[in-house]
Amino acid sequence: MEAPAPAPAPAPAALAPMPEISAPIGLLIDVNSGRVLFERQSHRRFVPASLTKIMTSYVAFELIAQGKLRLDQRFTMKPETFAKWHGVGSTMFLGNMSQTSVADLIEGIVTVSANDGCVVMAEGVAGSVPGFTAMMNAEARKLGMRDTHYNTPNGWMDEGQTWVSAADLAKLSMALITRHPALYQRFYGHHQATFGGITQNNHNPLYGHVDGADGVKTGFTNEAGYGLVGTAIRNGRRLMMVVGGYDRPVDRAEQSRALLEWGFAAWTSHPLFPKGAHLGEARVQEGEARSVGLVAPHDLALALPAGATGRPTLAIRYKGPLRAPIAKGQQVATLVVKVAGQPDEALPLVAAQDVAKGGVLARLRDGFLALAGR
Repeated sequence: MEAPAPAPAPAPAALAPMPEISAPIGLLIDVNSGRVLFERQSHRRFVPASLTKIMTSYVAFELIAQGKLRLDQRFTMKPETFAKWHGVGSTMFLGNMSQTSVADLIEGIVTVSANDGCVVMAEGVAGSVPGFTAMMNAEARKLGMRDTHYNTPNGWMDEGQTWVSAADLAKLSMALITRHPALYQRFYGHHQATFGGITQNNHNPLYGHVDGADGVKTGFTNEAGYGLVGTAIRNGRRLMMVVGGYDRPVDRAEQSRALLEWGFAAWTSHPLFPKGAHLGEARVQEGEARSVGLVAPHDLALALPAGATGRPTLAIRYKGPLRAPIAKGQQVATLVVKVAGQPDEALPLVAAQDVAKGGVLARLRDGFLALAGR
């Protein structure tokens, strides 16, 4: 199925030189185009430390969106949890038997990297840490995070039982932002937070240095070294980066800032379609409806080296017919973008509406239409 091509986008040009990136693991993605601008061992598994907390917040966001968790719910710091986690690493200073709202726990987890807050959240939501990490791993599977396993909700050292990859962290962070934009905007991007009368700064080295930086999370333990999942948005264009394994925080700070600035300066974004644009239809089998609309989940664009030109050709691809049920917002197709001299890009397209599984009549209808060649 062919999609209409937009106006021509501005032929290969020399790419501006990259800054030095000494991290053993690195990834930079132009989110609107899906283009990988820089990659180094992005599928290598590594210990994430507090980068784990991105998934902890994602699970909370999913439950809130489903109506299974409320921001005003309060969870208790159990005595045994207090004894184990009080003053361990980064903390929000939760007292023994204190009750804390889900909103404050998320703020503590995201902004001050609260280890105690993660465990209180896990036990409050699932009854136990293993119960919550099972939920984390289930969400990872849904997102297609193939090089990830969680054994802890806070990333504290666990002899290597928790691991991730840069590619998986980028996928998770993009889902966090696109699936839950309002919650992301509410809880991420804060420079500091105050708990127990103590104000603590967010350690994200992008804040105050990179225009448009609004996330995502830092990580550090002696086991993991210094890592960062960082993102910034300018004029609707978002870049997402992951670096891991630095020995010194100053190198993480300076190089991550330079990498994002290079991404914005060395590459230009050529808009294709705005968020919500209807690009086509996909056939559906065994559903109450025989087709579902395909829409852009966010602004879609073509990323080219600065000064490069090229006319894109576009095509919609999906494995069809799709099978019901289908949820609104579920990725069901891709928009393949081709430009001479550039690698093909595959951008996500999502279902415009829910399609419930049909009953006997729907199956009879599909069978009859198949016999009729329709």
